Amino acid sequence: MDFFKYKNKIKPEKGKLLISEPFLPDPNFERTIILLCENNSEGSFGFVLNKPSLANVSDVMDDIKDFNTPAMVGGPVQQDTLHYLHRHGALEDAVEILEGVYWGGNFEKLLFLLETKQIGKRDIKFFLGYSGWSPGQLEEELEQDSWIVSDRAKEDLIFDTDPEFMWKKTLSIMGGRFSVYSNYPKDPRLN
Repeated sequence: MDFFKYKNKIKPEKGKLLISEPFLPDPNFERTIILLCENNSEGSFGFVLNKPSLANVSDVMDDIKDFNTPAMVGGPVQQDTLHYLHRHGALEDAVEILEGVYWGGNFEKLLFLLETKQIGKRDIKFFLGYSGWSPGQLEEELEQDSWIVSDRAKEDLIFDTDPEFMWKKTLSIMGGRFSVYSNYPKDPRLN
């Protein structure tokens, strides 16, 4: 597969961002930013970074007390599962996705680190479900121009950017025609 035929020529791989095109017809992914955690011959998966759910983390996980931050909707797949991205590289069994950003790790140790305030609310994001693609599916969607691939994933974008402004900010940072996309109205008929 020639990944460089896509319009912005960045290969979709672990640690890259998938940015939905301004008028992506799938409402699950309208104006989303997905951190791609894996893309190989078996398929792809990642987490939507900018879609808060209606439930707080403490509401969905009894073991996590006093965490009154919304859990994010990681995607439409298995929304009855809880995943987490964090900045704590020393957490046993965590997988580094990109510099300073880790996925998963020993849950019991995580609970201890949260309880003892060694990991704060700004250092972790919890996700209900994930976004997944079967083998070849993501590449097909890229060929159909459903996604823009970005190599601008950074720890501060993931943990410190308000989800409401993340899509626009990410496109603006990319510059050029992508910054023009960032100003597209949600509904062009209202323009």
